[in-house]
Amino acid sequence: MTAVWIIGSSGLLGAALQRALQHSGSSMFQPAERFHWDSETKLSVQLEIAVKSYADFVGVGNKWQIYWAAGVGTMSSTEAELAVETRTLSTLLKLVESEPDLVAAKGCLAFSSSAGAIYAGAAGDIITENTPVAPTTAYAHEKLKQENLVNTFAVNNCGVTALLARMSTLYGPGQATGKQQGLIALMARCILRNKPVQIYVPLDTIRDYIISDDAASAIVAALRVLDGKQGVFTKIIASERPTTIAEIVSIYKRITRRSPRIVSSASKLTSIYTRRIQFHSITVPINKQISRTSLLVGVAQMMAAERAVFVRASR
Repeated sequence: MTAVWIIGSSGLLGAALQRALQHSGSSMFQPAERFHWDSETKLSVQLEIAVKSYADFVGVGNKWQIYWAAGVGTMSSTEAELAVETRTLSTLLKLVESEPDLVAAKGCLAFSSSAGAIYAGAAGDIITENTPVAPTTAYAHEKLKQENLVNTFAVNNCGVTALLARMSTLYGPGQATGKQQGLIALMARCILRNKPVQIYVPLDTIRDYIISDDAASAIVAALRVLDGKQGVFTKIIASERPTTIAEIVSIYKRITRRSPRIVSSASKLTSIYTRRIQFHSITVPINKQISRTSLLVGVAQMMAAERAVFVRASR
């Protein structure tokens, strides 16, 4: 039996991981109470209780998998806000190390981070895992600190397999409304409410958009490939289909038969977003094991989900 714990299971990626793993035969662990991400003190206590419960849940001699899909930080977050996230991850890893049964068992840790942020300043047309990291923001630097924590944890605990999943631009039904991110979700919401869409970068800006269910399937498949292999492995999780913002506008026009009202303007965020990012993964081959949802289908799913939310809110 493999005991699975998804930290951040209510978020966009975490919920998708939950769906992907429910049919895998794994045993899913759920902490007794919802984590207080807005209080570092409360969260530390909750993590301590949760890790002990998880160790009991895993038992003796069973495999475990922890997926870190949490994080409240964005590109516009302050260094202080981001540091809390790093300390929380550090606390979790230390607590796992303090549980003898977990340390003795074969375990896997999948940590999700942002490929777009980590490689933001990289040269070259196509970015692979061999491309040197090139962070340009506090957010990216903090993500690299977090990856280093995971790396150290895996090195100090030789039975652990660690996957650093660097993801391209994630989107999908259920994307949070409180963060200043998620262009595809934002367009759907603005179209439904007949509001203009604020764009802070040129329309020819290239991104790699991957729907959350495909990203989750890729991470799960990567850990399946790495099963039994100890060490730290880095993999870019991306659709590998570059798309401009103008193309997204065109897709929405095709689906809704009306064009989103675009308002282009500059902000303090404009300079930190790279114009062109294209990814190609060359590690941990999983191409035959995962689905690849087209952007047309993904945007249609997003529009349908947002319309359902809009209708419920209008009643």
